[in-house]
Amino acid sequence: MRLAALVESADHVCARYRLRAFEPVLRAAGHRLELHAIPRRLWGRLSVIRQLRDADVVILQRKLFSKVEVGFMRQRLRRIWFDFDDAVWMRDSYSNKGFESLKRQRRFQAIMRASDIVIAGNDYLAESARKFGAKQAVMIPTCVDVDRYSIAKHAGPRIDLVWIGSSSTLQGIESATSILSWIGRSVPGVRLKLICDRFVHPPGIDVIETQWAESTEANEIATADIGVSWIPDDPWSSGKCGLKVLQYMAAGLPVVTNPVGVHPEMVRDGETGFLVQSAYEWVEAIRKLATDPDLRRRMGAAGRKVVEERYSVEAGAKKWLELINSQNAA
Repeated sequence: MRLAALVESADHVCARYRLRAFEPVLRAAGHRLELHAIPRRLWGRLSVIRQLRDADVVILQRKLFSKVEVGFMRQRLRRIWFDFDDAVWMRDSYSNKGFESLKRQRRFQAIMRASDIVIAGNDYLAESARKFGAKQAVMIPTCVDVDRYSIAKHAGPRIDLVWIGSSSTLQGIESATSILSWIGRSVPGVRLKLICDRFVHPPGIDVIETQWAESTEANEIATADIGVSWIPDDPWSSGKCGLKVLQYMAAGLPVVTNPVGVHPEMVRDGETGFLVQSAYEWVEAIRKLATDPDLRRRMGAAGRKVVEERYSVEAGAKKWLELINSQNAA
């Protein structure tokens, strides 16, 4: 089967983790996956759509095309699949315009109704797709290649918390500044390693600035001791797919995070990390892990196993192949 995907770019995080990661497995099974960057201009997009009319499936990733474009695609393309990993029908947590956007909702609904299949990164997104008119919505989580991640040793004299992300998601760390400052002042020897393209410096805690690169991110995570993530408790965050948490777990790190969205599904409280809410709970969880390297190793090993079983490229590729084979048999 020829699968042609329209993506922001082949190097965009969503294309890398939700499509490109599975290409070798799909190719080995006799399928062909192509990634095409979505042109900025309308005529460029229409031209690409014309070029893809012979593809067995065209996968639209995340972008909310206009109704005119969706209608143009529906008339010319054999099968349309839509893949997404965010609550794209609304604005994000930090928009000063609020969550609701009628323009986004209308475009999302048009794509849901026009798509033969919708692939969602979590159950909340899949259910939302159905509410907006999707005929068939399946859940395939964002997955990581566990073979890229070495296992953290948990043997250093200092305890490094790690957070990985981009400038657009750094606002989560900025919102948790007071918690991080309290941790830095309350737990001796703790530092914060930021793997990003921009950095913040919460008072009271030393920050290790680490420039993000695809080639080094896995090793940089594995040299830390505890993975941390914080997202606001709101509708947009319910659609997040927990990539950074999966990366921490793949590297054998225990995770400390708040119980929002997919976090409670990924982090088993007391087994692979801690789900915490108040600043006091954050400090106590970090303190407990910082003073017990054996606990960090046990939780990290348990987290790695969860990723291998449920969120690995191998597990995700199996779901993709099942989906493709079901269409071939139809």
